[in-house]
Amino acid sequence: MRIAIPAESKNGLDSPISYHFGRCPVFIVVDAEDGEVKSVEEVDNPYYGKHAPGQVPAFIQSQGADVILVGGMGHRALAMFEQYGIEAVTGAGGTVQQALTGFLEGQLEGVEPCEQSRHHKHQHGDE
Repeated sequence: MRIAIPAESKNGLDSPISYHFGRCPVFIVVDAEDGEVKSVEEVDNPYYGKHAPGQVPAFIQSQGADVILVGGMGHRALAMFEQYGIEAVTGAGGTVQQALTGFLEGQLEGVEPCEQSRHHKHQHGDE
């Protein structure tokens, strides 16, 4: 399983999670098998600071990701990831390692659209 996680820095698993996946500078891409991390890769976000709707989900698909772990995202972004066959899991926080461990241990699962995107047209629903 290939997992993409938006991050604020290139510190591998110790990187803090970026709470806006479309505007993160880097994605930490992890290959995991049977609950174990097999490889960790740092991939620059080519749309950092200049993305349009749909670009980031397409980029994540091009990286071969099966899952994206994020703090939150809106309905539109969720639909785009679903269209690409990528499972979006919300509620991730802390470091990449913390989110990854929670996901691999089954404590971080499912998706809940971001409240902010519904109430004040917060832009991260348009990733």
